[in-house]
Amino acid sequence: MTTVKTTCPYCGVGCGVIAETASDGTTYVRGDPEHPANFGRLCSKGSALGETLGLDARLLEPEMNGRPVGWDAALDHVAQRFTDTIAKHGPDSVAFYVSGQLLTEDYYVANKLMKGFIGSGNIDTNSRLCMASSVVGHRRAFGEDIVPGIYADFEEADLVVLVGSNTAWCHPILFQRLLAARRERGTKIVLIDPRRTATAADADLHLAVKPGTDVLLFNGLLAHLARANSLDGAYIAAHTNGFDAALALAQADASSIARVALGCDVDEGDLRTFFDLFAATERTVTVYSQGVNQSAHGTDKVNAILNCHLATGRTGKPGAGPFSVTGQPNAMGGREVGGLANQLAAHMAFEDAGAVDHVARFWNASRMATRPGLKAVDMFDAVAAGKIKAIWIMGTNPAVSMPDAARVRAGLKACDFVVVSDVARTDTTRFADVILPAAAWGEKDGTVTNSERRISRQRSFMRLPGASRPDWWIVSQVARRMGLSDAFAYETPAAIFREHAALSAFENEGARLFDLGGMADMSDQDYDSMQPVTWPMRAGDKPSDGRLLGDGHFPTQDGRARFVAVRQESPALPVSAAHPLVLNTGRLRDQWHTMTRTGAVPRLMAHAPEPMVDIHLQDAQASGIADGDMVCIESPFGNARARARITPDQRCGEAFMPMHWSGHFAANAAAGPVSNPRTDALSGQPELKHVPIAITREAMGWAGFLITRRDLRPTGFVHWSRRAVAGGWLYELTGPEPAAQGILLCQRLLDSVPRNAITDYRDRKSAQYRAAALDAAGILIDLLFVGASPQRDWLLGLFADGTPLPADARRALLSGRSAVAIPSVGRIVCSCFNVGFNQIVDAAASGCASVDAIGQAIKAGTNCGSCRSEIRGILDAGRLQATE
Repeated sequence: MTTVKTTCPYCGVGCGVIAETASDGTTYVRGDPEHPANFGRLCSKGSALGETLGLDARLLEPEMNGRPVGWDAALDHVAQRFTDTIAKHGPDSVAFYVSGQLLTEDYYVANKLMKGFIGSGNIDTNSRLCMASSVVGHRRAFGEDIVPGIYADFEEADLVVLVGSNTAWCHPILFQRLLAARRERGTKIVLIDPRRTATAADADLHLAVKPGTDVLLFNGLLAHLARANSLDGAYIAAHTNGFDAALALAQADASSIARVALGCDVDEGDLRTFFDLFAATERTVTVYSQGVNQSAHGTDKVNAILNCHLATGRTGKPGAGPFSVTGQPNAMGGREVGGLANQLAAHMAFEDAGAVDHVARFWNASRMATRPGLKAVDMFDAVAAGKIKAIWIMGTNPAVSMPDAARVRAGLKACDFVVVSDVARTDTTRFADVILPAAAWGEKDGTVTNSERRISRQRSFMRLPGASRPDWWIVSQVARRMGLSDAFAYETPAAIFREHAALSAFENEGARLFDLGGMADMSDQDYDSMQPVTWPMRAGDKPSDGRLLGDGHFPTQDGRARFVAVRQESPALPVSAAHPLVLNTGRLRDQWHTMTRTGAVPRLMAHAPEPMVDIHLQDAQASGIADGDMVCIESPFGNARARARITPDQRCGEAFMPMHWSGHFAANAAAGPVSNPRTDALSGQPELKHVPIAITREAMGWAGFLITRRDLRPTGFVHWSRRAVAGGWLYELTGPEPAAQGILLCQRLLDSVPRNAITDYRDRKSAQYRAAALDAAGILIDLLFVGASPQRDWLLGLFADGTPLPADARRALLSGRSAVAIPSVGRIVCSCFNVGFNQIVDAAASGCASVDAIGQAIKAGTNCGSCRSEIRGILDAGRLQATE
């Protein structure tokens, strides 16, 4: 057994992982008990990492125009096309769109090539969609993009305010640390979020604010702090500027608690409780995430929060401070190297001409960019307009994830030259002239920086499959072929990291807190053995607790923090008669981005197996929608289809749709085509939390499902979705056609199966069709049911077994019923241990009266804990039913 310590490639928590690989190549993954981010815990996604390492869907060789080629041909072609385009149309005619999935070393090389040697700022990242507003908010208030706190502050706080963050699902390991703090020290938890999420179930107070009213709420808090004499006047006077203007605007914007409660549409008493609790609690941490950032006014929301912490002196102190948690594993690393179009490397800014010269001299750059490039939405607008002639997309899927995605797809289709580096085929690779196979997690080496500024190593424990290569190598090779060999002569990621660290310290002299000078001379061996460490790491510095700004000195010209006066603004695009509801988009518990990895893991697909849109009962009744109906979600930008889930967790007039489904997993169920491309004027971050929509019921004439070992993309269907199951895929199929026509559509899915392998039955009277296909050995390979309701668990069990079916099972196949009663586990609730709803109900019936008792009996809820609120809901519903 080979054991390697590495870091999880999912969210910004940055959990340590131990990967153990057996001699047969099987990899087992567990949490690293020594890593300071997670101390051995992993969420459901992290726990399933070992199940994502197969090569079935991997890109394993370069392709040009759909044909396999060698690396030399592909790299020469990319370098020549970019060189020719720049020569003919100028450096701003090309662009890179990169990803928080890249390692810091990959990011550094790509940014250096674009800004230092192509001479354009046109490199941006999908992190623009999740945390750009925090970057600008930090820079406006602190002078630099600084998260002042560390995760230990969650455990040292007496009050933690979660704003726009379903932490229980999106950052479950941090949430479990917070719940442990509440058990041990009584920490209070306040959630500010329009939705009643899994996080709300564990909050002491939930303020279900009207979407987009965060500035009003925190302006109201600032005004209340002044009325309650809860300001830290000495701190304000000694360490800040601009307080009077910020307070005056806050008082004008939020003149009373009653006005704020009315504007935010929350109970006045609950609002007063929160304000009083914040005012009275010195050790307060405010954790904010995408619900704040993903807004056309996201930067102002961030600064409204920071104003309250500066006004009380609660910044960078144990258990006290504002805390931005990132969505991606290396969003912070990308910020550090300048992966955003409006930044230079090492936290330097284009606005400072001296900084441009500074970076140019360090790189010996031949063609240094002198102004910001195009941010993500503007970049793809420029692609659509033909202004960008060549674009290189690395490790992300903008054809699905970008707002107004239909326009993005049209632009990519028309673009002169599109290069995509990725690990698997995606909706975006369909538009690529050149596809480059990148190394995946487990195969590449480098570093990532998590939300508390902690740098950790990702280490390889698998050989590079096929012709795949690390991103830094691919970019460096193209740069060399563009005549830039001296500047891109890297042979190892350690060499890149040393250069990155040296640039951060170059002529810094304390002007910027981001400084890795103490790591600039590390050997390859030291790099290989690097332990997790928070920056700054200046040359000669002694280790610190990791907190910043607690001394009241800020990296601004005068050393003071800056209050920013902000006011509540109207939505970037209000609702209308045609689009009367507000759509919010976001994450599910067990999925990641567009499901390139997680979608292939059966237990991660089982909790939420189909695209759904959550709506309130009143909105459903007004539109004649029943729970489970197929509906069309239409915005001014596009449309999507999903099943309706009627839930009291949604505010009336609002809806929620997960962001994850792509064209690989469903027909027209992506949130991107529906989403609002309006952006924050300062951060360029799009408005993904407030999209005006209409939801209408679509009458379906039939429904069916297919279980198959084949990887299909059904055509001709109004709607299909699929999920991974043991041994293959389960496709849900439906359409508005008459049942007979639907059956004909479904039969086409079996066209490639030899006819003599199929046994089928059609009941024209009841409009049912059933078919099963077995291979020559008697192993079940396809199973199709239309208009029938068989025992799915039994059929899926037969399919997963993968051995020749016994005679009695063959005879029972088309009936869909086992001859022997088989209990159903029900919908999966705990993905870590594959525990279903019915198993939890049975455990409760046998005497398990608490979540902990359920865990002791059947393990559910004992790993990452993200299902505990749902288990509690099942227990509560059972008790309620028993009393009726």
